Amino acid sequence: MTIETVSKARACGGTQGVYTHASSATGTPMTFSVYVPPHDEGETLPVVWYLSGLTCTHANVTDKGDYRRACAELGLILVAPDTSPRGDGVADDPAYDMGQGAGFYVDATQAPWTPHFRMWTYVTEELPALVGAHFPADMTRQSIMGHSMGGHGALTIGLTFADRFRAMSAFAPIVAPGQVPWGEKALGGYLGDDPAAWRAHDAVALIEDGARVPALLVDQGDADQFLADQLQPQRLADACRAAGIDLTLRLQPGYDHSYYFIATFMPDHLRWHAERLR
Repeated sequence: MTIETVSKARACGGTQGVYTHASSATGTPMTFSVYVPPHDEGETLPVVWYLSGLTCTHANVTDKGDYRRACAELGLILVAPDTSPRGDGVADDPAYDMGQGAGFYVDATQAPWTPHFRMWTYVTEELPALVGAHFPADMTRQSIMGHSMGGHGALTIGLTFADRFRAMSAFAPIVAPGQVPWGEKALGGYLGDDPAAWRAHDAVALIEDGARVPALLVDQGDADQFLADQLQPQRLADACRAAGIDLTLRLQPGYDHSYYFIATFMPDHLRWHAERLR
């Protein structure tokens, strides 16, 4: 399991790196970023996974997420993978919400996506093994967060592997992809036409089917242009209430779907994760 360093920079006393490797899960090169805060020799640190949204790469949060100072203060490693396989020979779609940049954190079962679109396996198996092998990571202390499509990924992965992740949070997540246009298109395209096959990748459906975690934190801007049609956080609130899950859902006045919103509340989320990763 080898990785190549694309870049490294000193930041807030730690190191911000970007790395690439040949992925066996996707059959393509994959790029990811890792911030390692200042730490003592031999010390291992908890890991926060950040999953990005539609059209993004690892670079969006790395460049605009404003997480390094909080991670340095709290002693958190932050890992940001890409959102899909990319490159020549990788299937794509002209629309922004399908194909490259829109992997939806699933393992595709339908042509033409099957050969490379295996982001579930990549994020839950292959990349954690790489991070554990190459960085001072305490893999017994992991948490997960994400934005929009990445919020969907964080919620579904966190609910599925509740024994692995001590904390979960999201910014403007797609909470019920089986019931909104983005998700219906993507899950239908990647997993086929049977909605029953989508339930394993739908946070609300997972909770309805018995998945449980102690608590969730979700921030949502009330000026988000996708709020009514695509995000619908009330569906998550209703599912958590019925299941007895402690959901903190904060509707933030005046905030939209952008990284200005994420950067504003990122320190809150990281502190929330750090409390549960001690």
